[in-house]
Amino acid sequence: MRHSLTLRIGPATFRIGSAWAQPIDQLAHLYADYPDVDGAIADFTVRLQPTSAIRRWVRPSIFITGDHGLADAAPMSLAHGLLAAEMGMNLQMALGWRRHLLLHASSVEKNGRVLVMTGESGSGKSTLAAQLGERGWRLMGDEFALLDLDSGAILPFPRLVSLKNRAIEVIAGEVPAARMGPLLGATAKGDIRHMVPRADAVARMGEGGMPALLLFPRFGSGPAERPVGQGEVFMRLTQASTNYVALGEPAFAALTRFVAQVPARAIDFPSGEAAIAMVDRLWSEIA
Repeated sequence: MRHSLTLRIGPATFRIGSAWAQPIDQLAHLYADYPDVDGAIADFTVRLQPTSAIRRWVRPSIFITGDHGLADAAPMSLAHGLLAAEMGMNLQMALGWRRHLLLHASSVEKNGRVLVMTGESGSGKSTLAAQLGERGWRLMGDEFALLDLDSGAILPFPRLVSLKNRAIEVIAGEVPAARMGPLLGATAKGDIRHMVPRADAVARMGEGGMPALLLFPRFGSGPAERPVGQGEVFMRLTQASTNYVALGEPAFAALTRFVAQVPARAIDFPSGEAAIAMVDRLWSEIA
Protein backbone atom coordinates (compact mmCIF):
# COMPACT_ATOMS: atom_id res chain seq x y z
CA MET A 1 0.00 0.00 0.00
CA ARG A 2 1.24 3.49 -0.76
CA HIS A 3 0.98 4.75 2.81
CA SER A 4 1.76 2.74 5.95
CA LEU A 5 2.55 2.94 9.64
CA THR A 6 3.67 0.37 12.22
CA LEU A 7 2.31 0.65 15.76
CA ARG A 8 2.99 -1.33 18.93
CA ILE A 9 0.20 -1.26 21.49
CA GLY A 10 0.69 -3.41 24.55
CA PRO A 11 1.97 -6.81 23.37
CA ALA A 12 0.65 -6.47 19.81
CA THR A 13 2.28 -4.86 16.76
CA PHE A 14 0.21 -3.72 13.78
CA ARG A 15 1.19 -2.63 10.30
CA ILE A 16 -1.53 -0.43 8.85
CA GLY A 17 -1.47 0.24 5.13
CA SER A 18 -3.75 2.59 3.24
CA ALA A 19 -4.38 3.68 -0.32
CA TRP A 20 -4.86 7.21 1.05
CA ALA A 21 -2.56 9.37 3.19
CA GLN A 22 -5.25 10.85 5.45
CA PRO A 23 -5.91 7.88 7.79
CA ILE A 24 -2.17 7.21 8.21
CA ASP A 25 -1.42 10.87 8.92
CA GLN A 26 -4.15 10.96 11.59
CA LEU A 27 -2.88 7.74 13.19
CA ALA A 28 0.70 9.05 13.19
CA HIS A 29 -0.42 12.23 14.92
CA LEU A 30 -2.56 10.56 17.61
CA TYR A 31 -0.06 7.74 18.31
CA ALA A 32 2.99 10.05 18.16
CA ASP A 33 4.06 9.28 21.74
CA TYR A 34 3.88 5.50 21.35
CA PRO A 35 7.14 3.51 20.87
CA ASP A 36 8.94 3.93 17.56
CA VAL A 37 8.80 0.45 16.01
CA ASP A 38 9.36 1.33 12.38
CA GLY A 39 10.62 -1.79 10.63
CA ALA A 40 9.47 -4.18 13.34
CA ILE A 41 7.79 -7.46 12.38
CA ALA A 42 4.07 -6.99 12.85
CA ASP A 43 1.69 -9.47 14.44
CA PHE A 44 -1.08 -8.24 12.15
CA THR A 45 -1.50 -6.29 8.93
CA VAL A 46 -4.49 -3.99 8.38
CA ARG A 47 -5.28 -2.73 4.89
CA LEU A 48 -7.58 0.13 3.94
CA GLN A 49 -8.22 -0.29 0.26
CA PRO A 50 -10.73 1.09 -2.27
CA THR A 51 -13.88 -0.91 -2.85
CA SER A 52 -13.17 -0.46 -6.60
CA ALA A 53 -10.59 1.33 -8.74
CA ILE A 54 -12.83 4.31 -9.33
CA ARG A 55 -13.75 4.57 -5.62
CA ARG A 56 -10.18 5.48 -4.84
CA TRP A 57 -10.76 8.87 -6.44
CA VAL A 58 -14.53 9.37 -6.84
CA ARG A 59 -16.45 9.39 -3.54
CA PRO A 60 -13.61 7.37 -1.92
CA SER A 61 -14.93 4.26 -0.24
CA ILE A 62 -12.83 2.12 2.15
CA PHE A 63 -12.92 -1.63 2.46
CA ILE A 64 -11.25 -2.91 5.65
CA THR A 65 -9.20 -6.07 5.28
CA GLY A 66 -5.89 -7.56 6.44
CA ASP A 67 -4.66 -10.87 7.79
CA HIS A 68 -8.22 -11.46 8.95
CA GLY A 69 -11.18 -9.93 7.17
CA LEU A 70 -14.94 -10.05 6.85
CA ALA A 71 -16.06 -10.41 3.26
CA ASP A 72 -19.44 -8.80 3.92
CA ALA A 73 -18.13 -5.81 5.92
CA ALA A 74 -19.82 -2.57 4.92
CA PRO A 75 -17.54 -0.01 3.20
CA MET A 76 -16.81 3.31 4.92
CA SER A 77 -16.22 6.81 3.58
CA LEU A 78 -12.71 8.29 3.54
CA ALA A 79 -13.91 10.90 6.04
CA HIS A 80 -14.13 8.03 8.54
CA GLY A 81 -10.71 6.63 7.62
CA LEU A 82 -9.32 6.95 11.15
CA LEU A 83 -12.28 4.97 12.48
CA ALA A 84 -11.75 2.37 9.74
CA ALA A 85 -8.12 1.91 10.82
CA GLU A 86 -9.13 1.50 14.47
CA MET A 87 -11.84 -0.98 13.49
CA GLY A 88 -9.30 -2.86 11.39
CA MET A 89 -7.00 -3.28 14.40
CA ASN A 90 -9.96 -4.44 16.51
CA LEU A 91 -10.85 -6.98 13.83
CA GLN A 92 -7.34 -8.46 13.72
CA MET A 93 -7.24 -8.84 17.50
CA ALA A 94 -10.74 -10.28 17.74
CA LEU A 95 -10.17 -12.89 15.03
CA GLY A 96 -6.48 -13.65 15.36
CA TRP A 97 -5.04 -13.09 18.85
CA ARG A 98 -4.28 -16.30 20.76
CA ARG A 99 -1.71 -15.32 23.43
CA HIS A 100 -4.32 -14.15 25.93
CA LEU A 101 -8.02 -14.54 26.58
CA LEU A 102 -9.60 -11.45 25.04
CA LEU A 103 -12.44 -9.86 26.97
CA HIS A 104 -14.45 -7.03 25.42
CA ALA A 105 -13.89 -4.78 28.42
CA SER A 106 -12.23 -1.61 29.62
CA SER A 107 -9.74 -1.70 32.49
CA VAL A 108 -7.94 0.69 34.83
CA GLU A 109 -5.27 0.05 37.45
CA LYS A 110 -4.32 1.41 40.84
CA ASN A 111 -1.47 0.14 43.05
CA GLY A 112 -0.97 -2.94 40.91
CA ARG A 113 -4.61 -4.06 41.06
CA VAL A 114 -7.01 -3.86 38.17
CA LEU A 115 -10.66 -2.86 37.85
CA VAL A 116 -12.26 -4.57 34.84
CA MET A 117 -15.52 -3.23 33.37
CA THR A 118 -17.56 -5.00 30.72
CA GLY A 119 -21.00 -4.51 29.23
CA GLU A 120 -22.88 -3.93 26.02
CA SER A 121 -22.10 -1.03 23.70
CA GLY A 122 -23.56 2.13 25.23
CA SER A 123 -23.29 0.89 28.81
CA GLY A 124 -20.84 3.67 29.63
CA LYS A 125 -17.76 1.55 30.34
CA SER A 126 -15.50 3.46 27.95
CA THR A 127 -16.52 6.85 29.28
CA LEU A 128 -16.13 5.69 32.86
CA ALA A 129 -12.68 4.23 32.13
CA ALA A 130 -11.63 7.48 30.45
CA GLN A 131 -12.80 9.54 33.42
CA LEU A 132 -11.07 7.27 35.93
CA GLY A 133 -7.92 7.46 33.80
CA GLU A 134 -7.92 11.22 34.35
CA ARG A 135 -8.50 10.92 38.10
CA GLY A 136 -5.70 8.91 39.66
CA TRP A 137 -6.12 5.60 37.87
CA ARG A 138 -3.98 4.25 35.03
CA LEU A 139 -5.99 3.55 31.91
CA MET A 140 -5.06 0.07 30.66
CA GLY A 141 -7.50 -0.24 27.81
CA ASP A 142 -10.85 0.66 26.36
CA GLU A 143 -11.69 -2.08 23.87
CA PHE A 144 -10.03 -5.28 25.11
CA ALA A 145 -8.76 -6.57 28.46
CA LEU A 146 -6.10 -9.25 27.94
CA LEU A 147 -6.28 -12.04 30.54
CA ASP A 148 -3.00 -13.99 30.86
CA LEU A 149 -3.75 -17.69 30.66
CA ASP A 150 -1.07 -18.72 33.17
CA SER A 151 -0.69 -15.92 35.72
CA GLY A 152 -4.25 -14.59 35.68
CA ALA A 153 -2.95 -11.01 35.26
CA ILE A 154 -4.63 -8.40 33.08
CA LEU A 155 -2.29 -6.96 30.43
CA PRO A 156 -2.64 -3.40 29.09
CA PHE A 157 -3.84 -2.64 25.58
CA PRO A 158 -4.07 1.17 25.72
CA ARG A 159 -5.42 2.10 22.31
CA LEU A 160 -7.18 5.38 21.57
CA VAL A 161 -10.41 5.60 23.59
CA SER A 162 -13.43 5.70 21.30
CA LEU A 163 -15.96 8.23 22.65
CA LYS A 164 -19.47 8.40 21.26
CA ASN A 165 -22.14 11.08 21.17
CA ARG A 166 -22.78 12.66 24.61
CA ALA A 167 -19.55 11.19 26.02
CA ILE A 168 -17.52 13.38 23.67
CA GLU A 169 -18.49 16.62 25.38
CA VAL A 170 -18.04 15.11 28.85
CA ILE A 171 -14.48 13.94 28.22
CA ALA A 172 -13.44 16.89 26.04
CA GLY A 173 -14.15 19.07 29.06
CA GLU A 174 -11.65 17.10 31.16
CA VAL A 175 -8.65 16.53 28.88
CA PRO A 176 -6.40 18.90 26.86
CA ALA A 177 -7.52 19.51 23.29
CA ALA A 178 -4.19 18.14 22.05
CA ARG A 179 -5.24 14.68 23.25
CA MET A 180 -8.51 14.69 21.33
CA GLY A 181 -8.81 13.47 17.76
CA PRO A 182 -11.01 14.90 15.00
CA LEU A 183 -14.80 14.70 15.28
CA LEU A 184 -16.11 11.95 13.02
CA GLY A 185 -19.74 12.82 12.43
CA ALA A 186 -22.62 10.61 11.33
CA THR A 187 -20.92 7.23 11.62
CA ALA A 188 -22.99 4.06 12.03
CA LYS A 189 -22.82 4.65 15.80
CA GLY A 190 -23.37 8.41 15.69
CA ASP A 191 -20.63 10.96 16.32
CA ILE A 192 -17.26 9.54 17.40
CA ARG A 193 -14.12 11.23 18.67
CA HIS A 194 -10.96 9.47 19.87
CA MET A 195 -9.00 10.35 23.00
CA VAL A 196 -5.28 9.72 23.43
CA PRO A 197 -4.53 8.04 26.80
CA ARG A 198 -2.35 9.88 29.30
CA ALA A 199 1.43 9.57 28.90
CA ASP A 200 1.73 7.26 31.93
CA ALA A 201 -0.68 4.77 30.33
CA VAL A 202 1.54 4.64 27.25
CA ALA A 203 4.83 4.51 29.17
CA ARG A 204 3.61 1.58 31.31
CA MET A 205 1.81 -0.41 28.62
CA GLY A 206 4.08 -3.40 29.24
CA GLU A 207 3.08 -3.56 32.92
CA GLY A 208 0.09 -5.68 33.89
CA GLY A 209 -1.72 -6.15 37.18
CA MET A 210 -3.89 -8.63 39.01
CA PRO A 211 -7.68 -8.22 38.66
CA ALA A 212 -9.35 -7.11 41.91
CA LEU A 213 -12.91 -6.15 40.95
CA LEU A 214 -15.23 -6.80 38.00
CA LEU A 215 -18.03 -4.35 37.23
CA PHE A 216 -20.97 -4.56 34.86
CA PRO A 217 -21.81 -0.84 34.54
CA ARG A 218 -25.03 0.47 32.96
CA PHE A 219 -25.58 4.14 32.27
CA GLY A 220 -29.01 5.78 32.32
CA SER A 221 -30.79 4.64 35.46
CA GLY A 222 -30.83 5.73 39.09
CA PRO A 223 -27.97 4.55 41.32
CA ALA A 224 -28.25 0.83 42.08
CA GLU A 225 -25.89 -2.00 42.86
CA ARG A 226 -26.18 -5.77 43.09
CA PRO A 227 -23.72 -8.66 43.46
CA VAL A 228 -23.41 -10.93 40.44
CA GLY A 229 -23.19 -14.68 40.99
CA GLN A 230 -20.33 -16.73 39.58
CA GLY A 231 -22.53 -18.61 37.12
CA GLU A 232 -23.83 -15.38 35.60
CA VAL A 233 -20.33 -13.87 35.54
CA PHE A 234 -18.91 -16.88 33.73
CA MET A 235 -21.68 -16.85 31.15
CA ARG A 236 -21.41 -13.10 30.52
CA LEU A 237 -17.62 -13.21 30.19
CA THR A 238 -17.69 -16.07 27.68
CA GLN A 239 -20.12 -13.95 25.66
CA ALA A 240 -17.76 -10.98 25.99
CA SER A 241 -14.76 -12.95 24.75
CA THR A 242 -13.90 -13.16 21.07
CA ASN A 243 -11.47 -16.08 21.37
CA TYR A 244 -12.77 -18.18 24.29
CA VAL A 245 -13.85 -21.06 22.05
CA ALA A 246 -10.69 -20.94 19.93
CA LEU A 247 -8.40 -21.15 22.99
CA GLY A 248 -10.24 -24.13 24.43
CA GLU A 249 -9.28 -25.68 27.78
CA PRO A 250 -6.65 -23.04 28.79
CA ALA A 251 -9.33 -20.37 28.42
CA PHE A 252 -11.78 -22.38 30.51
CA ALA A 253 -9.18 -22.78 33.28
CA ALA A 254 -8.18 -19.10 33.23
CA LEU A 255 -11.76 -17.87 33.24
CA THR A 256 -12.75 -20.29 36.00
CA ARG A 257 -9.92 -18.96 38.16
CA PHE A 258 -10.88 -15.37 37.37
CA VAL A 259 -14.53 -15.92 38.29
CA ALA A 260 -13.64 -17.68 41.54
CA GLN A 261 -11.17 -15.03 42.70
CA VAL A 262 -12.57 -11.69 41.51
CA PRO A 263 -15.69 -10.20 43.15
CA ALA A 264 -18.29 -8.88 40.72
CA ARG A 265 -20.94 -6.20 40.95
CA ALA A 266 -23.51 -4.72 38.55
CA ILE A 267 -24.06 -0.99 38.91
CA ASP A 268 -26.59 1.40 37.40
CA PHE A 269 -25.69 5.08 37.36
CA PRO A 270 -27.20 8.33 36.08
CA SER A 271 -23.94 10.28 35.56
CA GLY A 272 -20.19 9.95 35.50
CA GLU A 273 -19.85 11.58 38.90
CA ALA A 274 -22.29 9.11 40.44
CA ALA A 275 -20.44 6.19 38.84
CA ILE A 276 -17.07 7.38 40.11
CA ALA A 277 -18.45 7.68 43.65
CA MET A 278 -19.79 4.12 43.41
CA VAL A 279 -16.47 2.82 42.08
CA ASP A 280 -14.54 4.54 44.87
CA ARG A 281 -16.80 3.02 47.53
CA LEU A 282 -16.74 -0.49 46.05
CA TRP A 283 -12.98 -0.31 45.59
CA SER A 284 -12.45 0.59 49.24
CA GLU A 285 -14.94 -2.01 50.51
CA ILE A 286 -14.43 -5.00 48.22
CA ALA A 287 -11.35 -4.87 46.03
